[in-house]
Amino acid sequence: MSRTRFEAAMDKRDALKAAENAGEVADSMSVRLALMDRVHAGEITLQQAQAELKKIQSGAKKAGKLTREQAFSRG
Repeated sequence: MSRTRFEAAMDKRDALKAAENAGEVADSMSVRLALMDRVHAGEITLQQAQAELKKIQSGAKKAGKLTREQAFSRG
């Protein structure tokens, strides 16, 4: 019996969560939430948060980590 698309998507989400919990993801949900907390507190603007996220994502490979997209794709 083969997997359905739903089951495959669930497996990918589980793999992403596991990678985030293991610290393999540079732009994890906790990093993204921290950025948004700074935006809501008025420390930075949304554009600055987006630029910082891009910087984190581009430096992920140099740091030996993955992005959320890469972790999801490999899952």
